[in-house]
Amino acid sequence: MVKQMNELVAPEKIILGVDPGTQVMGYGVILVRNQEISLIQYGVIKLNKYTTHELKLKKIFERMCQLIDEYLPDEMAIEDPFYGKNAQSMLKLGRAQGVAMAAALSRNIPIVEYSPKKVKQSVTGNGNASKEQVAYMLENILKMPLNREFMDATDGIAIAICHQYHANSPASLGTGKTKKDKKGGWGAFVSENPDRLK
Repeated sequence: MVKQMNELVAPEKIILGVDPGTQVMGYGVILVRNQEISLIQYGVIKLNKYTTHELKLKKIFERMCQLIDEYLPDEMAIEDPFYGKNAQSMLKLGRAQGVAMAAALSRNIPIVEYSPKKVKQSVTGNGNASKEQVAYMLENILKMPLNREFMDATDGIAIAICHQYHANSPASLGTGKTKKDKKGGWGAFVSENPDRLK
């Protein structure tokens, strides 16, 4: 009887990983149960058909809210925009990331950010791995083939898995907080400033 009760209350968590973009935004939804990772869904939000940046941001917000409402993630992991030479592109990418984060915040989902290098390092052991190498390692981790047409989606899965690895590291388990929380991440901001959210 005790064993059956333990099986019923096996700890599980759903993580939504997001790879922000202004042309294509990738996402991956994973389920973690007893430290076993399984893939629930992955895909892309195609934004290149929208004529203005404002329309793209609106679509990102709406689609992210739909994904959150459908899969009910416990946490969101999102990639930090990488620093490029084009300041205008960086600004647009930062806005896309911000809107995706706002969708999670509107549903009280905690958010953790990871650099592209950290994600690649976590999944492949190499911070400079190619998208193809990341996809190959994900197939090994998940024990299933992935559609190579959706490399932005596989990046979303990688971000979610990176978060699972880091959220359960001995350092984060010891404090009950992730690295981002210690620095005062979005979750900390929301809990410390409830009056600033309308």
